Amino acid sequence: MTVRRKTALIVAGIAAMLIVALVGAAPALVNLDRYRPEVISYFEENTGKKIEIGRLALTFFPSVTIHIENFGVKSPPLFPPSYIVKVARADAVLDFWALLHRHVVIRSLVLEGPEINLVSDPDGPWNFQNPETRNLKNTFPLGIIDKVVINRGHLIASNLLEPSDAPGPAFFEAHDISSDLDMVDLAAIVNPTSPSLNGQGNWKASRLRFGAVETTNVNSKFRLESREAFFTNIRADAYGGKTTGDFSVSVAKKNASFKADAQMSGINMADLMAAFHETHGTITGNLEGNLKLSGEIEHTLSPLAGMHGAGHIKVTNGKIPSLMINANLMKLAHFNDLGPAKENPSSFSSISTDLELGNLRITSERIDIDGYGVDVDGSGSVSLSGSDDLSYQGVAAITTKQGFLTNTFARFEGAELKDGKLSFPFRVRGTMESPVFSKGKRD
Repeated sequence: MTVRRKTALIVAGIAAMLIVALVGAAPALVNLDRYRPEVISYFEENTGKKIEIGRLALTFFPSVTIHIENFGVKSPPLFPPSYIVKVARADAVLDFWALLHRHVVIRSLVLEGPEINLVSDPDGPWNFQNPETRNLKNTFPLGIIDKVVINRGHLIASNLLEPSDAPGPAFFEAHDISSDLDMVDLAAIVNPTSPSLNGQGNWKASRLRFGAVETTNVNSKFRLESREAFFTNIRADAYGGKTTGDFSVSVAKKNASFKADAQMSGINMADLMAAFHETHGTITGNLEGNLKLSGEIEHTLSPLAGMHGAGHIKVTNGKIPSLMINANLMKLAHFNDLGPAKENPSSFSSISTDLELGNLRITSERIDIDGYGVDVDGSGSVSLSGSDDLSYQGVAAITTKQGFLTNTFARFEGAELKDGKLSFPFRVRGTMESPVFSKGKRD
C-alpha cells in the first residue's frame, strides 16, 4: 500500500470519528431548551393562543429530532378556561439538508397521549381556529408534514350553550385513538379560510360515542379537508353486533352538521335501548337494517335533537313486555283460545318496518309484525321528546282458526273472516310504558 493511500485512509478515519463525536456531543453543545421562551413566543404569535412547553431537547441519531415534553395549547379568551390540546410527548423528525439551509421542514411527527378538546361557540368559531389571522398571510413555518402518528389519543367535542355560553354536554367522544395520517397541513387546520386537504390516513379507536350511541373497536379511513372531517369504510362493534358505514362532520357554518350512513347486524336491542333511558327495557331481540341520519349540532342541552333521517330495520325473536301484542289484541275480540300466543303473549318472531325520523318523532308507513298466533300490518309514530307517546293503527289477523261461535260474535264486533281466520282493525295510544289498545278502523 502506498504512503499516499495510507494517508487518505487515515484522514477518512479521522473525519469519520469527528462526525461520530460531533453527533454524540451535539445534544450537549446545542441546548435547545434554552430557546424555549422564544419558541413559545413564536407559536403564540402565529396561532393567537397561549402555548405551554415543559421541555425541549434535540438529538441527531438516528435522525435530527426535536423532542417536546408537556406541550399544551390553551383555548382563546372567548371560551371557558381549557386546553385545546395537551400532549405528554411529541417527537418531530426534521429534514437534515433543509436544516443546513436554515429551513425547518418536519418529515414526521409522533404524538404520545394527546388529549384534544374541541369546543364550539354559539356565534360560530371553534376554539382551535385562529380568526385573528383570517385576513393575514399565514407565517406558520411547518408546512406539510409527510406523516403524523397519534398513539393513545383522546378526543372530546362539545358546544357552548346559547345564549349563556355555559359549557354544554359532549356530543362526540373517542378514546384510545391510534392514527397514521399522511400529508398533514397543520397551518391549514388552524386557518379558518384554508381550502386545502389537511391530511388523510387510517384511524382507530377502542371506544367512540356519538350522542347516546356507543361503539367499540372502531376502524376507518380518515380524511381531513377544509373544515370537514370524513370517516369512511367504518367497521365497529356495537351492542353485541356489528356496524359499518360512513360518517362526516362539517364546521363550515355557525352550527356544525353531520351525516351518517350505517348498516347494522346482530344488534342486541335490549343493550341498545339501555342507552336511551326513556326506552330502557321496552323491546328485546336482534336488530339488522340500515339508517341514514343528518342534521345540525345545536348549542343546547340536547345538541342532536334536530337530527332527521330514514331507513329500514328488522328485529327478530324478541319481546315487547309493555305492549303484550298478542294478549291485548286477543282481549279486544274476547278470545280465549290464544293458540301459540298462550306461552308468549309479549313475543314476536319478527318486526319489519321503515323509519322516518324528524321533529323528535319516528314515523313508520308500513309495519309488519309476525307474532306467535297473530300477524299485524300497521303504521304510526312514537315521540322521542321524552313523553314516549304512541299513535299507531293497524289490522291484526288471528293465525289460529277459532270456533264457529267465536267467529260469529267477532264478526258482529267488526272483524272479518277470510279463509277461516279472523282479522280486525285496532289502535294503540298512550305511551310505551302504558299503551292503550282499542278497536277502530284505520284512517
